[in-house]
Amino acid sequence: MSLRADLADAWHDLVVGGRCIGCERPGRLLCHDCRTALPDRARSSPPSPAPPGIVPAFAAGPYEGTLKQLVIGLKEHQLLGLRRPLAGLLALSVLEAMAQTGAGPTILVPVPSRPASVRERGLDSTSAITGRAAAMLRRHGVGVRHHRLLRTRPGVADQAGLDSRQRQANLAGSITCPASGIRTLARTIPRARFIVCDDVITTGATAREAQRALESVGLEVTAIATVAATQRRSRVQM
Repeated sequence: MSLRADLADAWHDLVVGGRCIGCERPGRLLCHDCRTALPDRARSSPPSPAPPGIVPAFAAGPYEGTLKQLVIGLKEHQLLGLRRPLAGLLALSVLEAMAQTGAGPTILVPVPSRPASVRERGLDSTSAITGRAAAMLRRHGVGVRHHRLLRTRPGVADQAGLDSRQRQANLAGSITCPASGIRTLARTIPRARFIVCDDVITTGATAREAQRALESVGLEVTAIATVAATQRRSRVQM
């Protein structure tokens, strides 16, 4: 590690009292070693079992370890310094999605958060990292843009603790795509393709509902890109 990085960590530890989200080393929110150990490419990560009709899904890695702590740190604790590394991981998934499903003018659409959750947390973390991922990719010459096209209908329950079937039932018809955003896109980016973005894909129910909402107004959804994917645990046979 460079002397400059050592001094930065020492300053953060002394003045801010920060610790690395991955290894709890005193210093920055993400130390040099943990940042270096982050995935450098994304892979196909379909949920299992996959909801019928879901497009290919990609993630930078499993929802565990440092990736899990990054997601929780931003979403639950509003550690804004984590937006950049999370956006970088999401950008990897977008790149892999475009490589596997075809390039061209692409719109990144974040899965919408419930307004109550945004008010409680003071942050729409998925939209924040999607916007940053799009900006990162544009700086490297990738033709993507970020648009918040989706909204949630009232009455959607918190997904925590629900199994795959319950999540699908809870989310059925819960996401809409207002016509105003579609008219703007039709004028500015004809024939664009769309990638649904989220921080984590679990059962795929939320992403599939976002895909349905976009497709219901005639938009072509080619993939789902996420930071991390939960891994299905097989039962131990006795």
